[in-house]
This record gives sequence, C-alpha cells and structure tokens, in this order.
Amino acid sequence: MARKIKHIAAIRLSAMGDVAMTVPVIRAFMEQFGSENSKMDTGVTLTFISNPFFKPFFDDIPNVNFFAFDAKNRHKGFLGLIRLFLDLKKLKIDAFADLHNVLRSKVVRNLFILNGIKVISVNKGRAGKRALIRSKNKIFTQQPTTIRRYVKVFRKLGFTIDLSHPNFPEKASLDPEIVNLIGEFPKSRETKWIGIAPFAQYDSKVYPIDLMQEVINQLAENKNNKILLFGGGAKEIKILNLLSGEKENVINVAGKIKFQQELHLISNLDVMLSMDSGNAHIAAMLGVKVVTLWGATHPFSGFAPFNQPVENTLLSDRELFPKLPTSVYGNKKVEGYEDAMRTISPEMVVNRVLNQIADFGI
Repeated sequence: MARKIKHIAAIRLSAMGDVAMTVPVIRAFMEQFGSENSKMDTGVTLTFISNPFFKPFFDDIPNVNFFAFDAKNRHKGFLGLIRLFLDLKKLKIDAFADLHNVLRSKVVRNLFILNGIKVISVNKGRAGKRALIRSKNKIFTQQPTTIRRYVKVFRKLGFTIDLSHPNFPEKASLDPEIVNLIGEFPKSRETKWIGIAPFAQYDSKVYPIDLMQEVINQLAENKNNKILLFGGGAKEIKILNLLSGEKENVINVAGKIKFQQELHLISNLDVMLSMDSGNAHIAAMLGVKVVTLWGATHPFSGFAPFNQPVENTLLSDRELFPKLPTSVYGNKKVEGYEDAMRTISPEMVVNRVLNQIADFGI
C-alpha cells in the first residue's frame, strides 16, 4: 500500500516573482487539504522552503510552516545542501515538491529519492519557451502558466487544487509610520490609490521613463488619485523622486518603509501598474488588480500575474517588432528593439488604469 502523504515539503528559493506565484497555490492547497481545513480525513501539513526575505508572503496562510534557507551559512554549497536535507529529514516529511528545479533543489530532491520519499518536480517547459522567443520558425503560442505548472506538481502528488474561486487575504491595517507617510487612512470612497512599480530587473522590460512621467502626470491631474511609487536601490529611488516631483498626490515610498509594511500598503491599493516584474505578482497574490506593460517578454511565456484579465496586459506592437517576444526573462537584447515599448502610448496605459479604478467596488 502506498504511503499516505501527511506532510509535504515544497521548495522555491527565488526569484521574488516566482515565489510570489506560489502563494495562491499554497493558499488554495491549505484551504482545501490543510490539516485544519480539510473536510476529509487527509489533512496535510506543508513546510515551505525559501529565502527568509520571502517569509512575509506566507505569514497569513494558516498552518504553513516556513523553513528559512540559509544560503550564506548553514546551507551554503554542496555540504550545505546535505545539511538542508538532514534538517528537513528531521521533520518526517512524506513527499517533496520541487517548485524550482535547479541544481540546488535537484541535489536535495535526489537525496530524498534515495531515502524512499516521493518527489515531484516542476516542468518549466524550457523547449516551448525557447520556441516562443526564437527569431526564426517562432512558435507563437500560449505556454502553460507558471501557476498551472505548480498546480500540476501537487496533482501528481495526489492533490487536485481548485483555483477557480481563489480567496485572498483581507486588506491589511496600516501602521502609523505608513499613515504618516501617505496620509489619510482609511481612505474615502472617492479617493483611489494607484501603485506604480516602473522598474524591472532588465532594461528591456522597463517602460521608457519619459513616457512613465506622462502617465503619472495624467493620473495625478485628478486630486482624488493618490499615486504611490515603488522601487528599491539608490538609483531607482533617485528616478522615483524625479517622477514624483512636487505633486502632493504622488508619493515615493521606496526606501522609506520595511518590506512587510510595503506588502500591507500594496494590499490596500485599488490597482497596481507594473512591468513584467515581481511587484505585479505580489499585488496579484494579494488580490489587487494589476495592469502590466510588456517589452521584450510576453505573457505567452506563462508569467502573467495571477487571476488578471488579458485586457490588463498591454503589449508592445508585434507588427512593428515581429521578433517579439525576444526573451523569456528580459535578459536577451535584440538590436533595433530598444524602443519596442514606445508603441504602448501613455494614453493606453492611463485609460487601462482608470478603467480598473472605475470598476473598483462596483
């Protein structure tokens, strides 16, 4: 008789957006199969292994045990991965879900296999993604979403997760430090909070700053709109300060609040405008409406934010730039495609954002 699965360890170490995309899956899993919520006598405990920085993602999901991966000390290098396996083995897990499928997670999962533990790893669909981005004989078709790939891992473990009616956390209460920074809370019905995260890891995914300035200027004309700018690092903060200018209803929050506070603030947004980046996935996992802008990459690669309508993905013009998408992650540049995102006009962006605000609460 097969061993009944009562305790699963799931691993996803990076990047921020990829970890954020596990959250709706883990939340639904715990609601449907968790030890405290399952209607069947099959309640399961889940231990999630990741970078300690991402722990706040999971704090509000009941009965998820977060295991901090110590990349700099205890779990560093090959011997560190063996220590990670031994640490996890003490937890008496019955199955190992590899949601990362990289060298580090492969080492750990193989050690579990040798110990007779059931292991399932995510299929990243690398061949389909390569076909999507190649310039010749491109196969321009939707790849399975990363969310669906995660769900498939759990299905192979025997748990069919239903994401058709996702639940999201309640909007967080804001502490005095945030309120002092951004002003009134709770806000009035007329006031709308618009988050803008204008950066991404690679330049090919970043909307031109001069056009973003136009977007911010147009949105800020309505004094009932409060625009909150998100980013990180000295260079980005400097640019955000320039974008905010002297406008009273445009506030740069980058570098002024802690990560946990940032999550609380994002949960209270009416809409988030983001690049193809981690901020889009963070907002989506919190149940916030998200509008995304796409340059070298494309939602067909499977990285569109969770539970968002296709109309909220604004794409660069493929008629003018037929090689798009040219990259899965944005790290590959193609000569002559530097201005692809300029085919997304500020008016298109503003109209889509305002559409989300108009629909909010109706």
